[in-house]
Amino acid sequence: QVQLVESGGGLVQPGESLRLSCTTSGSIWRYESISWYRQAPGKQRELLATVFSTGPTYYDDGVKDRFTVSSDIERNTVHLHMNSLKPEDTAVYYCNARELDSDYWGQGTQVTVSS
Repeated sequence: QVQLVESGGGLVQPGESLRLSCTTSGSIWRYESISWYRQAPGKQRELLATVFSTGPTYYDDGVKDRFTVSSDIERNTVHLHMNSLKPEDTAVYYCNARELDSDYWGQGTQVTVSS
């Protein structure tokens, strides 16, 4: 059974950085893609970044200058590095993995940016 576990969320001040982690069951290479989403209160879930097993990484234009994705293959983990955080980045952040047309989701991790 596929399991995704997010971690690393918390309360930070504007301008600070945070690194989120998504640890998968089994090798991250088994998935066609692994993505990071977020959902703020009262808003739809939005896609932030996707790393594909074929290589390229997609970033949403709204975060590409501040967020980056990296992979730790040995630990089956994909990180989302977030810099220069803003109050509008406050949301629950989710990890998604796609395998053979099936989508899997983690439980989410809360990020709050506030002074």
